[in-house]
Amino acid sequence: MASENGELTGAGYINHHLTNLTYGQHPSGEWGFATTAQEAADMGFTAIHVDSMLWSLGLGLIMMLVFRSIAKGFSSDKPSKVQCFVESLFELAQDTKDNTFTKHAKNDYIAPIALTIFVWVFLMNLMDLVPVDWIPYAFEHSGLAPFMKIVPSTDVNVALGTAVGVFLMILYYSIKVKGIGGFSKEMAFQPFGPKLLPFNLLLETVALLAKPLSLGLRLFGNMYAGELIFILIAMMYSAGLGLGVLGGFAQLGWAIFHILVITLQAYIFMMLTTVYLSQAHEAH
Repeated sequence: MASENGELTGAGYINHHLTNLTYGQHPSGEWGFATTAQEAADMGFTAIHVDSMLWSLGLGLIMMLVFRSIAKGFSSDKPSKVQCFVESLFELAQDTKDNTFTKHAKNDYIAPIALTIFVWVFLMNLMDLVPVDWIPYAFEHSGLAPFMKIVPSTDVNVALGTAVGVFLMILYYSIKVKGIGGFSKEMAFQPFGPKLLPFNLLLETVALLAKPLSLGLRLFGNMYAGELIFILIAMMYSAGLGLGVLGGFAQLGWAIFHILVITLQAYIFMMLTTVYLSQAHEAH
C-alpha cells in the first residue's frame, strides 16, 4: 500500500508484483478488470487471471511452433544445433520413461508427454529470470494493464491446473489398462483385502488425490518463493547506492542459482508424472 504522502511502500511494491491481472465480476455486478489488489481479491473464485492464461498459452504455442519447425526441417546428415538440443531433450524424456515405466506395458505416448511437460514447465519457470520490474512497468505505464505477472508457475491456479491434467491422464490410463472393474477392485481391496474395504477405499482415495496436490503445490511453492526473493532483492535498489550495488550482485547470484531451481522443478514434474503414469499401467 502507499503511504500517506502517496509514495509506494515496500509492502505495496511486493503486493503489486504478486497481484495478477484479474478479470471478473465486481461487487457492483459489473464485469471488468481489477484495478487494485483488493478488487482482484474481492472477485472471488469466478475471476480469471488473464496474465497467467496468456503467458502460459503463449509459451506453449512457442514450444509447439519451434518443435514443428525442427520436425519439418529434420536432417540426419547435417543436423542444426537446435535440432541436436531438441533430440537431447527427447532422449532425456525417453530415458526417464524407460527407467521408470513398467517393462510389461507399452505406451508410445509417455515419452512425448514427458517431453511436453518438461519443456512447457521449464519455459514457464524460465520467465522468472526476466527482471521483475521490466514487463510490469512497461504494461502499467503504457496504460495497457495495471498488473502483469509473467511467471505462470507462480500462480497456484496454473500449477494445480497442470497437475489436474496429469491426474486426468492417471485416471484415464488406470481405467483403460485395468478396466473399470479392475480399477475399482484396486481402490477397494488394496492394501488390506476385502475385509477392510472402507479403510482401503479411504486410504487409496487419499493417496490418489495426494498425487496432483503434491505435484502442483511443489511447483507453485518453489517458484513463488523464488519470485518473492527476486522482488525482495529488487527493493534494495531504492535503499541507496551501497545497498543498490549489493542488490545487483545478489540478483546475479540468485539468478545463477535459480537456473538450477527452474530446471530441477521442471524435471521433477516430468519425473513424477512418468512415475504416476507407470503406476496407472501396473495391474495387481
